[in-house]
Amino acid sequence: MVDFELNDEQRLFRQTLREFVDSEIVPVASEWERTGRYPTEIVERFRQLGLFGMTIPEEYGGLALDRVSFALVFEEIARGWMGVAGVLGSHSLAAWMIAQHGTEEQKKTYLPDLATGARRTGIALTEPGAGTDLQGIQTRAVRDGDHYVVNGTKTWITNARHADPMPVLVKTSVTEPAHRGMSLLLVEAGTPGYTVSRDLPKLGYKGTETCEISLADVRVPVANLLGGTEGRGMQQALSALELGRVNIAARAVGVSQCAYDAALNYSRERHAFGKPIADFQAIQLKLADMATEIQAARLLTYWAAVRSESGAVNAEAAMAKYFASEVALRTTMEAMRVHGGYGYSQEFVVERLYRDAPLMAIGEGTNDVQRMVIARALVSEAVKIGW
Repeated sequence: MVDFELNDEQRLFRQTLREFVDSEIVPVASEWERTGRYPTEIVERFRQLGLFGMTIPEEYGGLALDRVSFALVFEEIARGWMGVAGVLGSHSLAAWMIAQHGTEEQKKTYLPDLATGARRTGIALTEPGAGTDLQGIQTRAVRDGDHYVVNGTKTWITNARHADPMPVLVKTSVTEPAHRGMSLLLVEAGTPGYTVSRDLPKLGYKGTETCEISLADVRVPVANLLGGTEGRGMQQALSALELGRVNIAARAVGVSQCAYDAALNYSRERHAFGKPIADFQAIQLKLADMATEIQAARLLTYWAAVRSESGAVNAEAAMAKYFASEVALRTTMEAMRVHGGYGYSQEFVVERLYRDAPLMAIGEGTNDVQRMVIARALVSEAVKIGW
């Protein structure tokens, strides 16, 4: 027997999340997104619900959520407002990375406060000249006694103003292959030379800041080298991105679900030629396609989440992220078509969903990269399809 149902604890958790989203996020999302208002009250509720600790072990004060519950968090919050899901997304990945790879001293120093949200974090990987090709980063960290001196620029950084510490991917040595000389440094807020240089204007994904970071002669203690050993940064970052792809897939499912709900409700209310447009076959076919693809994306995402409990899920997470994000692109467009001219109006939610959806096809590795990851796993037989 294959069980496709949530267990009782997961259903109760989802219900709690759903009530929170419907009562405290949905009513304000569109207005706050338009005005650029930071969602301070929503972030505070994240803290009260313990969501900043979802990837942190219980011994450090975290929730240590199972991976399906982790996916449910992002699905439900993105259903209300994808932008605010980003506050938790980068934080949860970086917190997991510290819990998984940090020294015991690093865990004791940072994880208890990260679990409560007293501290927040993010992850600084991308640079103006290096996104998909992380081995091409130029940010350097040169050892000087018991410190590293860091110089470089990072971009597209979520939680940039609130991260303490911010894990920053750097080159601690120049090697071939390049990844063997890459490390992650935990840069604390307020460190001289570490500045947020600008906010990046975006099509969507509003509600959380996305910034460029400048590091000019930033002195970081050697004790803040993640894991205490140089040359492991790329491996540490990629392990977190696998979890991040489950996060992105779940967000895509949430956005798609919201688009479908909006289209279904509108089709029942909008009349043309004397009857609801839901009675027209053209609309019904759109709804059928949307519903089928969303459910397929949801099950693929939960499958990847379950598989991730047992270790590396490079291909499985890539499949979920790739498929679910493409579904989000299609469903938001189809929801706009169902709405007709109103779908183009900021007075209806589908306009925001349509702008938010493309990020999922780009973030945590573009979908072309995901397809390459999947293909390599298939060819090498690291993953086999079928029973």
